[in-house]
Amino acid sequence: MRNERGGTMVAERNALHHRPRFEAFLHSSDPSLPSPANAGNHQDPNSDINNNNINNNNNDYSTRRSSASATSPMYDASTHGSSAEASPYAMSPWNQASASPYNKSPWITPSPLNPLEENFPVNGLIGSLVREEGHIYSLAVNGDLLYTGSDSKNIRVWKNLKEFTGFKSKSGLIKAIVISGEKIFTGHQDGKIRVWKVSTKNPSNHRRVGSLPTLKDFIRSSMNPKNYVEVRRHRNVVRIRHFDAVSCMSMNEDQGLLYTGSWDKTFKVWRIADSKCLESVAAHDDAVNSVVVGFESLVFTGSADGTVKVWRRELQGKGTTHVLVQTLLKQENAVTALAMNQEAAVVYCGSSDGLVNYWDWEKHLSHGGVLRGHKLAVLCLSTAGNLVFSGSADKNICVWRREEGGAHSCLSVLTGHTGPVKCLTVVEDYGTEDKVDQRWVVYSGSLDRSVKVWRVSEDAPNLSQIMALEKDAYSGTSNNNKTTLVTIKKLGKP
Repeated sequence: MRNERGGTMVAERNALHHRPRFEAFLHSSDPSLPSPANAGNHQDPNSDINNNNINNNNNDYSTRRSSASATSPMYDASTHGSSAEASPYAMSPWNQASASPYNKSPWITPSPLNPLEENFPVNGLIGSLVREEGHIYSLAVNGDLLYTGSDSKNIRVWKNLKEFTGFKSKSGLIKAIVISGEKIFTGHQDGKIRVWKVSTKNPSNHRRVGSLPTLKDFIRSSMNPKNYVEVRRHRNVVRIRHFDAVSCMSMNEDQGLLYTGSWDKTFKVWRIADSKCLESVAAHDDAVNSVVVGFESLVFTGSADGTVKVWRRELQGKGTTHVLVQTLLKQENAVTALAMNQEAAVVYCGSSDGLVNYWDWEKHLSHGGVLRGHKLAVLCLSTAGNLVFSGSADKNICVWRREEGGAHSCLSVLTGHTGPVKCLTVVEDYGTEDKVDQRWVVYSGSLDRSVKVWRVSEDAPNLSQIMALEKDAYSGTSNNNKTTLVTIKKLGKP
């Protein structure tokens, strides 16, 4: 239950909850995404293009660094009640009432645990990448290079927190980026999928090498009336081309297949070797917002129609076909993001009500529970190791850890974006010499036109444990720092 003084955040298991419909944000790139109060105002999907004037000054960018820690909340548990449905936003050190940005800073007030920081796994901000030219919609990492897509039609490439190079598309805003070897695939607002290649001699040189479908395949297909499908009254389109925004992409590296989802309610399967469209599946009753390649030849799709569907790739003659085998979720709220933990075989689903549901393959894809951490819609998800990251329209990123037995706890709330968090990608942190503490580098793209880079430790204590330590330190019940250090080591994973 929630009391009037707030509370703590929990991961609730084996329960599905329904919230008011909240779908308008799916078809808008306005940084001020609608709140549940005006959720009924539906917008045209094509309104995703932002019409604001954008400053394209090539010199107008900067790199900012910070040593902020997102897991040392200045939080007094004695003044907050406990609730099973409360948001961790209330526990965030950035959530303070002062009007001054300086006063809101969590690191201007010393923490009693600061003397032990060298022994304390810290989750915090490494730096920010800012280029005032467009809202960030997509991210991808290839080695030491970070690719960012925005509504400026530019794909920027970053290296070591500095701009490395970039290339421009003549198409709509870049909603998705996937990298396979030397090829880069970009999905666009206008329904096009472009293919780029990195020069082996000069990594800063990117050139466009084609599109999906190829012009040859499109012309050949358009000559046969059987290859057309009716999408609206008196409008037919060629089956192998998306006719609305390409919202998501996922790569099956083992099979050499690329999956693309679109607002045209379909997902398509492409063979990377020859850029051929192998299949087009009419998957949902509304826009497909997410597609992820799973395990055991499974593919998962999430849609604005509120469903999560499971498809199995099966042999049929000389080719393959995708067959619907299960609907995991059916609700009023739009499904906005999917993510897959391949090692643990767990599927995560974010939706417009701010919840993250998950299912466990080892339990025959039975519903495992609900992660409650956001006030507004979940816009993106990513997984790494035992961690799950959820970005939201509430401008926050929740970091969850899957514990033994399948339960989840919140390690931290990464706060600092001034706009909705639209995309996330995570890579292993190879810069640390600590072989015991598994750490990850998280990239978050936002409609505030920035990308933030975070370092997250998988072995950090969760928020509840940190709150207990903070309260204990302030109350003076610890005899000395040595006692507190022992407590911290016990809380962390061995």
